[in-house]
Amino acid sequence: MMISTGARRPEVDSSVAELLGPRELKRDIGTRLFRFRGDIRAELNHYHPRGELIITSFVRGVNAYIERANQRPEELPIEFGLLGIRPQPWTPEVVISRHQGLLGNIDAELDIARAVALIGADSVRQIAWFHPQDPDLTLDPKLDPERLFDPILELYEAYRRPVDFRPEDLALLDSRADDYRDVAKESTAQERWDERLNIGSNNWVLSGDLTQSGFPMLANDPHRRQAAPSLRYLAHLVAPGWNVIGGGEPEIPGISIGHNEHGAWGLTVFGTDAEDLYVYETHPENPLQYRYRGAWENMRVITDTIPVKGRAPVVVEHRYTRHGPVTYADPEHDLAYAVRCGWLEVGGSPYLASLRMNQARNFAEFREACNYSHIPGENMIWADRDGTIGWQAVGIAPVRRNWSGLVPVPGDGSYEWEGYLPIIAKPNRENPAGGIIATANENVTPRDYEFWDAIGYSWADPYRGDRVLELLRNGRQHTLRDMARYQTDYLSIPARELVPLLKGLTASAERTEAARRLLLDWDYRLEPESVAAGIYNQWEGRLRNRVTQHGVPESVRPYLSLQIKRVVDHLQLPDGRFGADPIAGRDSLLLAALDHAVDQLTQRLGGDMDRWQYGQEAYKHIVLEHPLAAAVDAETRRLLNVGPAPRGGNSYTVNSTGRSNNQASGASFRMLMDTGDWDHCLGTNAPGQNGDPAHPHYRNLFDIWAKDQYFPVFYTRERGVRRG
Repeated sequence: MMISTGARRPEVDSSVAELLGPRELKRDIGTRLFRFRGDIRAELNHYHPRGELIITSFVRGVNAYIERANQRPEELPIEFGLLGIRPQPWTPEVVISRHQGLLGNIDAELDIARAVALIGADSVRQIAWFHPQDPDLTLDPKLDPERLFDPILELYEAYRRPVDFRPEDLALLDSRADDYRDVAKESTAQERWDERLNIGSNNWVLSGDLTQSGFPMLANDPHRRQAAPSLRYLAHLVAPGWNVIGGGEPEIPGISIGHNEHGAWGLTVFGTDAEDLYVYETHPENPLQYRYRGAWENMRVITDTIPVKGRAPVVVEHRYTRHGPVTYADPEHDLAYAVRCGWLEVGGSPYLASLRMNQARNFAEFREACNYSHIPGENMIWADRDGTIGWQAVGIAPVRRNWSGLVPVPGDGSYEWEGYLPIIAKPNRENPAGGIIATANENVTPRDYEFWDAIGYSWADPYRGDRVLELLRNGRQHTLRDMARYQTDYLSIPARELVPLLKGLTASAERTEAARRLLLDWDYRLEPESVAAGIYNQWEGRLRNRVTQHGVPESVRPYLSLQIKRVVDHLQLPDGRFGADPIAGRDSLLLAALDHAVDQLTQRLGGDMDRWQYGQEAYKHIVLEHPLAAAVDAETRRLLNVGPAPRGGNSYTVNSTGRSNNQASGASFRMLMDTGDWDHCLGTNAPGQNGDPAHPHYRNLFDIWAKDQYFPVFYTRERGVRRG
C-alpha cells in the first residue's frame, strides 16, 4: 500500500527509504529501475477486453475504503500506528506492479556462470541436475569470468527481498508497543538456497471415470512463503457475466484458483526462463554508450528523485539498453550489465490474466485465456462438468536459437531473442488416456518438445510428483475426502530410498544403533508425533551436507547446491567420490551422518529419545511471522504472529513444509473441487480472511489448517448464506 509520512512533494513518488531511511535506498532504485514503463492502456486491457474498466473500478473501490479509513484513523490496523503512516490512494500502476512475483531465474543464471568460471561447464553439469537434455553452459570467450563475481545484481536483489523492519523504524504511536527489542536473525546461505528450491505447488485433475461422483475432480495447493496476514484471499465474485469463487491475491481483482459454473482450474509453477543477463562493452570515454553490432549505441537515461527519511531527496539516473535495465556499471573495465525481462512486456503482472479465465466456459476458452498469462510460468489445469480435463503450460517464453539461457551472454547483438513462443504452443494435453493429469513443479514436458531453450532445464525434485501419481493410481474410485488425504500426505519417497541403505550395518555408538533400528521399523511418514521422523529429517540434512562435501568443490558451494535427487542417486550408486571402496565409503558416511544427527538431537531435545517427536516447538513447527514481528516487543509480537503449531513433512512430501525447523514455505491455501456439485468443494486459507491483527478473522482458520483439516466452500446462495 502507498504511504504518507506527512506533507508530500508532488515531484517525487513515495519510497521505502522515505519510511525507513537510507538503508532502503538501493531497494527503491531497483524498484524504479524495473518499473513497467510501457503503454498503460494496452497493459490494462491485456488482461481482459474490459481490463481498464475492471482495474480502475477496483482501484476506486480500494480508494473509497482508504478515504473512509483516514477519516477514522483509530480504526486502522496496528501497523499504521506503529510505523506512523497513513494509507494513501492507489493508482492502476499499483495493481499491475510486477513486485514480488515469481519472475524468473536471473539469480540462478549468475550463480551457474560463477560456478562455470570456477570449475568449468562439464563439472557444473555433473553437480546441477539439468534435464531432460544436456544444456550448453559454455561462457562466451568475449566475457571476462573474473568480472562475474562483482555485485552485478545488487539492485535487482534489493528490489526483490522482503523489507527488514527494525525497532528504530517504529513511531511508537501505539501504547501496546512500548518495549521494543530486535529478534531478527540473518538467514544462512543454505536457507536462502532452500527457499529458492522449495517454492512450488501441487495440482492434479481426475476424469470422471476415476471418481466416485462420476465427474472430474480437481485439487490445487500452491506453495509459497508462509506468513501473516494471509497471502491469498478467498472470495465469491458475482456480477453480470461473473459467478466465480476461489482464491486470489488481495491486491488484484479476479480469482486465480477456483471455479465458475462451468469449470474449475488450478496452477503450479512451470519452469520458464524469461530473464537473461547481458554484458556490454562500454565506450572508454562515454560509459553511457555500449557496443552493439559494431557501432556505439546510447543508453536511455531516466532521471528520478527518491525521498529519503532524514535526508535530502536523492537524484538517480536509471539507465537502459535496448535489452533492459542496467543493474551494474564498471567504468574501470568498460563494462555494463543489463537484465532482459519478459515480464517487463505488456501483460507481465502476475496472475491478472485470471480475469479472462474466470469467464471460461470450456477448455478451448480456457486455453485462449491462458494465452494472455505471461507471469508466472505455470501449469494450468482444467476440469469441467462436461467431462473434459486438460493441461496448458503458460508463461512468456523467449525463443533462443544459439544459447541455453543458463549463463550470461554478450550484449553485442550476437545473442538475441527471436520473439516469444505463443503460449498455447507450450506443452498441453486434453483428456489423456488414463484420466490423470498431475504436476508438482517437476519436469512434465514431453522429451521430444522442440523449444527447450524457451522454457529451461531446471526443475524441482521428482518426489512430490511421483508420490501424487502413486496415490492417484491406487485403484480407488476417488472421493473428495481421498483428495484431502492426498494433499496432506506426509510419506517421504527419499526416506523410502535412503533408509533401507542402513540394513546390514551396525553403528558403534549405542544411541546411534537405537536410532538406526527405529528408522528401519518406520513407515517413512514424517508425522508430527513420530520419533523416527525426527531422526530421519536430521539425518537427511546431514547426509546432504556430507555428500555435498564429497561431490561439490568448496569454492562453488555458495553458488550450487545438490538437489536431493542427486544425493539419493550418489548414495544408491556410490562411485569413486566415496573412496577406493565406494560401498564401504558410502556405508561409513551413512553411519557418520546418523551419529552426527543423533548428537545434534540430543543437544537440542535431551537424552530421552522417546521425547524426540518431530512436530514439537523445539523442532518442526510453524509460527506465521508478521513482517513487523522482529521489531516489536513480546506482547505486540503475540498479536501479530500466529502459532506455534506442530507440523510434519518436509520439502519432498506432498504436504510440503520446507526444510527449516520453523516451516517457512508450503500450502497456506488449498482447494478441492468436484465438478459434479459445486457445493461439494473444500478449502483452507491460513491464518484467516482479514489482514487486521486485532480482527477475529485474522487467525480463526489457522487451527484447522495446522491440523490438516478443511472447511466447505459453498457456491450456491442456498448453501452459502447462514440462517438463524
